[in-house]
Amino acid sequence: MYTILKKEMLTPTICRMVVRAPRLAAAALPGQFLIVRTDETGERIPLTISDYDRDNGTVTIVTQIIGASSARIVAMEVGDAFADVVGPLGKASEFVGLPDEELAKKSYVFIAGGVGTAPVYPQAKWLHEHGAHVEVIIGARNESLLIYTREMASVCSELHICTDDGSKGFKGVGTAMLEKLVSEGRHFDQAVAIGPMIMMKFSTLACRKLGIPVTVSLNTLMVDGTGMCGACRVSVGGKTMFACVDGPEFDGYLVDFDEAMRRQGQYKTEETKAKEEML
Repeated sequence: MYTILKKEMLTPTICRMVVRAPRLAAAALPGQFLIVRTDETGERIPLTISDYDRDNGTVTIVTQIIGASSARIVAMEVGDAFADVVGPLGKASEFVGLPDEELAKKSYVFIAGGVGTAPVYPQAKWLHEHGAHVEVIIGARNESLLIYTREMASVCSELHICTDDGSKGFKGVGTAMLEKLVSEGRHFDQAVAIGPMIMMKFSTLACRKLGIPVTVSLNTLMVDGTGMCGACRVSVGGKTMFACVDGPEFDGYLVDFDEAMRRQGQYKTEETKAKEEML
């Protein structure tokens, strides 16, 4: 039974749940995802693994209400159980394979936007525990939409908070903060950007300008999560890749973001209709 042990609304539309899944927790690594189904007839929903606890046999998922299926997940309560929780799926973050002595010499910067902050957490936590220098930039439109700030502060060398309206931290977007840090003399060997597709596109452009290699996560493209439906096809370096089986993380310099954004919107009509029918 994949029972929900804890539930917390991080914002009015973003929910964090701790779910019992011992076998998945034992094998999970940063960058991977899982698939949940609320019931036997429910849609398969890919969600990035936001944390895992091997000792307690639990995984943490963060869901943002977008359509009908995500709304059904958020409507579940402590004590309820998912029909299925499958994973870990996808490839782990590339740095997982690096030895600690090499990680200790590296400096990473994460640019996290919105709900994309949740999958940044296990990556920053892993790197921090293995000796890397980690700085995290969290951006949101305003203070009320910020998530994981307390948790992130405990697993990074320095946390930088940005809001578009200046209600908390630096007034401006995450890329502006990155440029500010570099102008002040900070050096980063690798950047990781996770958030809305348009944010990752502009983060990649900023990193290219600054000469910083950047990894992006295309988990928001996934539908089936197994490579069978083809909905998450994306051009990476001129080759067709599938976010679910070849990723979800890719070299940002090589991703065709314009194509990815067109693909991301292809089911918007159906999603809107399903949500309206649910209401």
